[in-house]
Amino acid sequence: MNLKPSGYLPRLTDPIIDRRMKAFGAVEVTGPKFCGKTWSSLVHAQSIVHLDDQASRRMAELDVNLALEGDRPHVIDEWQDVPQVWDAVRRSIDASGNERGQYLLTGSSTVDKSKVSHSGAGRIATVPMRTMSLFESGDSSGAVSLRGLFEGDFTSGAVTTDVRELARLICRGGWPAGIDSDAPLGDVPAQYLNALFSVSAVKNGLDARLARMLAQSLARSIGTSVTYRTMYADINEGVVPSNADPSFFRTELSPYLNFFISQYFIEEQRGWDAPIKSKSRLRSKPKRTFADPSLPASLLGMNLDRLLRETQVFGTLFEELCVRDVRIYCTALGLIPEPAVYYYGDADGLEVDIVIELPDGRWGAFEVKLSEEKVAAAEKSLLRLKDKIARNPAARNAEPSFLAVLVGKASYTWKMPSGVYVIPITEFGA
Repeated sequence: MNLKPSGYLPRLTDPIIDRRMKAFGAVEVTGPKFCGKTWSSLVHAQSIVHLDDQASRRMAELDVNLALEGDRPHVIDEWQDVPQVWDAVRRSIDASGNERGQYLLTGSSTVDKSKVSHSGAGRIATVPMRTMSLFESGDSSGAVSLRGLFEGDFTSGAVTTDVRELARLICRGGWPAGIDSDAPLGDVPAQYLNALFSVSAVKNGLDARLARMLAQSLARSIGTSVTYRTMYADINEGVVPSNADPSFFRTELSPYLNFFISQYFIEEQRGWDAPIKSKSRLRSKPKRTFADPSLPASLLGMNLDRLLRETQVFGTLFEELCVRDVRIYCTALGLIPEPAVYYYGDADGLEVDIVIELPDGRWGAFEVKLSEEKVAAAEKSLLRLKDKIARNPAARNAEPSFLAVLVGKASYTWKMPSGVYVIPITEFGA
């Protein structure tokens, strides 16, 4: 039976899922709601059960093995709604002699591991999925690839970029349902946010209004490693209990932040523990980035025209778009463990927006600029980082595989005399 959805746009995760299914009994596809996990899984499957359907969930709660019935590969959609599915799948794989490619599990939230007796190691592989990158949605040529940058493969050339189109792509987001939709711009992320706050947050015992206010606070502070105290003050109009212990703010807000992470709504971008021989103190507090740039745009009330007028916000949301796409292209490399995406910051005032480190220690770095007018400043920061690491003879990989500036508005994809690449995001791919 062919379950491939009509009009399906291929995803960069498709070959990764194929590869994992040839090596493991089951593959778990994780990511935010609406990002296309179920559609992608159906491309590789022969049958499906939806556990977010009330009748199917009750059936599985009565006898979890009923959720495993169906032609294989068999999709168990939103498996986390019946956590016992995990162990049942693992037992089924063991009983089959570890036969490969039997199940696909999709999950829109993480599961309390105390409800699962086995890690699934050796039986169940996890493939993270995000919203669609510009390359997947057809809005990037992919002429310059992340894989190519690590292998020294780069092609220069003239390009045409459109600032208004970039603003539209940010507001639209990478939601599969919104790519070719006639719905008003921003409707899909707004619908996602309403479901997250009014349904999922309440289901998890949280206050929907406070969850939205905290999300709006995070949207106002994207690109920074904001403290719990600052977030608390922001959502309480500056009112902070006098003499409050720092743990108070963490206790108040952690349930909401943990919920956001468990729903794949936000991701933490940690500071890179760079191999530098320096007395400079490195920043380690995580930045909190959103699953898709359309989410903070919606939370901030941005539409196309307003975003074009508010260039500072435009720049921060453009960085969110770039971080999203870099993460997707890192997953597409198919490595285990997946490449880590960091930022760099130190007490000397040096900041670099994105640092990628591969499992073998190779690394590359990006600065993100909305226009090519600021490329020179970005180049300077990248070369300073390179110089700091080169001073440490004990560094595992002192030389970067590449240094690059991701830009929005540009006339060329090119390599500067310093070796730093300039790459429009609409020319970047996996």
